[in-house]
Amino acid sequence: MKILGLIPARGGSKGVPGKNIRPLAGKSLIERAYDGARASGALDKIILSTDDPQAVEIGRRIGLEVPFVRPPEISGDTTPMIDVALHAVNFLEAAGERYDALMLLQPTSPLRSGDHIRKAVALLGDFDAVCTVVPLPRDLCPHYVMRITPEGYLDYFMPDGAKYTRRQDVPLAYRRDGTLFLTRVNVLREARNFYGRRCLPLTIDPADSLNIDSPEEWAEAESVLRGSPESCG
Repeated sequence: MKILGLIPARGGSKGVPGKNIRPLAGKSLIERAYDGARASGALDKIILSTDDPQAVEIGRRIGLEVPFVRPPEISGDTTPMIDVALHAVNFLEAAGERYDALMLLQPTSPLRSGDHIRKAVALLGDFDAVCTVVPLPRDLCPHYVMRITPEGYLDYFMPDGAKYTRRQDVPLAYRRDGTLFLTRVNVLREARNFYGRRCLPLTIDPADSLNIDSPEEWAEAESVLRGSPESCG
């Protein structure tokens, strides 16, 4: 199986301006994503997809392949990520390079390690996709939380919520955390999403999960990375 690693890093971020090229504990988010991808040893090719000239410069300086500049029509803040992924695989296929699967490595997840990547690749097997998730605290799981009905009454959020009287007994729920998505190329094309019908979860430690979309999350990531030994392996 040939796997393409894709680092998407458009310009024009609103939550944290210039976040993909801005140094975080000494390294840009692009460089951190590339370091983890290389450390994994599990990807056949790693490329950067960007419309930002500064990101292109950073990518090429650190040895990251930048085979194209992303077209403006798929560089807006509302552009679906599936369009970015398909553009990359289609561009490379037109150049004679075919891949069986694509791993999306969003630079806004700077705690991703090579180990996360290796585990996802080992897990894929014959399935459609692998997606990282983290468990929710049990007091936030759907069977434990409540809702307010249209009439204004308090009720269980789930129809069978009443049978769970102890928090420790509720079924665990999970959230997608964005650390990575690994999807077969044919699934990307046919389903136009990163999950397909048979997506396996890769559960990661909440301590390894962080997605930067605000100044507060940037500060948290800076604190975590400065307080821990550098490790991409």
